[in-house]
Amino acid sequence: MGYRIDKGARCAVIGYGSWATAIMKILLENEPQAGWHVRNPQVLEHLRTKGSNPRYLRDVRFRPERLRLSNDINAVVEEADIIILAVPSAFLKDTLAPLTVSLHDKFVISAIKGIIPDDYVTVAEYMHQRYEIPYDRIGILTGPCHAEEIALEKLSYLTMVCKNPENARTLCNKFATDYLRLNPSTDIYGTEYAAVLKNIYAIGVGIALGLGYGDNFTAVLISNAAIEMKRFLSESYDFPREVCASAYVGDLLVTCYSQFSRNRTFGLMVGRGYSIHSAQVEMKMVAEGYYASDCIRRINERFRIEMPIAECVHRILYEGAPAAEEMEKLTQKLI
Repeated sequence: MGYRIDKGARCAVIGYGSWATAIMKILLENEPQAGWHVRNPQVLEHLRTKGSNPRYLRDVRFRPERLRLSNDINAVVEEADIIILAVPSAFLKDTLAPLTVSLHDKFVISAIKGIIPDDYVTVAEYMHQRYEIPYDRIGILTGPCHAEEIALEKLSYLTMVCKNPENARTLCNKFATDYLRLNPSTDIYGTEYAAVLKNIYAIGVGIALGLGYGDNFTAVLISNAAIEMKRFLSESYDFPREVCASAYVGDLLVTCYSQFSRNRTFGLMVGRGYSIHSAQVEMKMVAEGYYASDCIRRINERFRIEMPIAECVHRILYEGAPAAEEMEKLTQKLI
């Protein structure tokens, strides 16, 4: 039968950024309480006393008595059945380092759209390898959904991915609200890698805009990115997926076009002449696509899939190639 999620399973969120805060808002629409691991002492104290996150989504208000807050990850994990990871991928290993509580009876959901730097694996792959969690106890929460719009309760869609379709449906019901609709999926590999790739492509779009390219070129660049994404997914792991669905192309579109997109903003700054370091410092938030760019390049050394857009972005970010020259070369390869 495999692992089955109980409808009354208790949830906990690991992380305190904008997406973690948005997820907590979503959970408390349906749950009486939820656990929350917050490492930052100032944020933790503000949530306890004021009921809001002073750094991210400040207008979202919580009733502190409904938050099981702690800076002790073991205490939070111990009390929960479902662990939702919502920290930048670059910080996941450090965040989980103090964990001694066993995960053998937990269900872990990755809400992280990134790759573990230096390990060159996705979050699901890392949790499977490092913590020996079977894939039937790993879920992916993904789709075209910015935390800022969740805070404003604008209608949004997410995809809940589990190996077991019944678990996916159970979790869809657990997360659904008046302003958030969820679709189930079983494509763990495809949805996770699509979420990684779209961040790289959004950086590419931002670079193009920063260089002065217009809407017409942006549309062509994004449509080619969708083709490149489909090619990578099908050639690296064939699966009966519909790439035009919201978890794939939908997420690509919003990340490339939205004013809330960190990766688009990061690329925009690079295109305007910021150094990589300066752009990272100025943003004060993590652009997952920066780390993903190098990881995907290394992963693709195994497959040798044609990826001209991803390669262009990598040369700009990691090899010091001039953005204007690289984008000009890319224009000759698009259709």
